[in-house]
Amino acid sequence: MSLPVRRPGRALALLKAKARATANPANPTWPGRLAADLHALDADWRESAEVCADAAWAARTAGHSVLSLLSPNQVTAAGLDPHAARTYQHLYLSGLRYDFRCPTLQSVVEQLPSAARAGLDCYSQALYTFALLGQSRPEGLDLMDEVLDEAGDHAKTLHVLLHGLWLGQDLDQGAERLLALSSRPPFDTGTDPIVLFRVAGALRRLGRYKEALASIDRALDLLRPGDAAVHADLVRERSLIAAARDALRHRCARALEGMPA
Repeated sequence: MSLPVRRPGRALALLKAKARATANPANPTWPGRLAADLHALDADWRESAEVCADAAWAARTAGHSVLSLLSPNQVTAAGLDPHAARTYQHLYLSGLRYDFRCPTLQSVVEQLPSAARAGLDCYSQALYTFALLGQSRPEGLDLMDEVLDEAGDHAKTLHVLLHGLWLGQDLDQGAERLLALSSRPPFDTGTDPIVLFRVAGALRRLGRYKEALASIDRALDLLRPGDAAVHADLVRERSLIAAARDALRHRCARALEGMPA
C-alpha cells in the first residue's frame, strides 16, 4: 500500500494540533478547533486517528470526556465538511470505545447517513468493528478481516481491533485471533505493554497460565512510569491469571484425592 508523500515538518504540525486540543480539555471549543486544524493540514485518516484517539483519551483522563462536549447529532449530521465529520467521528467513537459503550457505538455508526456510512474511513470502520466484537457478535470477525486488509501496520487501528477481541469473551476463536493479530507488525517486537496485556488475557482464557503470567509481567516492566490507571488494569489481570491457575491446581488436587490408590 502506497502512502501519500507529506511535506517536511508535518509531524511537528500534527503534534502542535494535538497539543492545542489537549491543553484545556474543559474548554468546549477544542473539538471544533481540532477539526479546523486537521482541515488546514489536509490530514489523512491515519493522521486524524493518531491525533483524535490521543486527544479523546487525554480528555477522558482529565475528567472531561469528549462525550460531554459532542452530541450524537453532531456526529451523524448530514452536510458536514468531510474533515469535520471525520474528526467528530474519530473523537466521539473513540470516547465510546474508551467507556466500553459498544451498543451505543454501534447505534451511532448505523445512524449515519447512508453515503457517510458507505464512505467511512478505515479507522472509523475499526471502531465500528470494535463495537461488534465487544458484544461477541460473530459478524465482527468478518468485518475485522476487511479492516485488516486496508489497515496495514497502522498501530492505532490494530489496537482498536485487539481491544474488541479482548472484550468479546464469547467470540468463537476470539483468543486465538487475538494472539494471531498480536504477532503481526508493528506488534511483533513484543515491546508494547498494552498488546502484552491483551495477550495475557487471551492466554488466560486458553488456560495457558504460565505464558500469561510471563506476558503480564513483561507488560508491567515495560509500562511507562506514572500511568496509574493502566497499571491497575495490568495488576488486576495478573490477579485473575493467578486465581485461575490456583483454581485449576485446586481442582486437580481434589481429583487426585478422590482417585483410588
